[in-house]
Amino acid sequence: MFNVYFFENKNPLLSQFLKRVPAVGEALTIKGRKGTVSTVTNIDEKNIHVQVILENVNKGKVTTVDNSKKKRR
Repeated sequence: MFNVYFFENKNPLLSQFLKRVPAVGEALTIKGRKGTVSTVTNIDEKNIHVQVILENVNKGKVTTVDNSKKKRR
């Protein structure tokens, strides 16, 4: 069992106690966001740091409500 710490640009995302260490290039989902493993660093025999590159989240455009079709009173 390993203590695995997931980082994105030196920002800690998640720490887990895992049986298997993720490999470089493996696809992951952390907190609902998709990403890939860029590097895996062994700190000691139990602690492992994993650098993750997360995909950018593109939020959709907010549409404006057209009130011209509503009935006016």
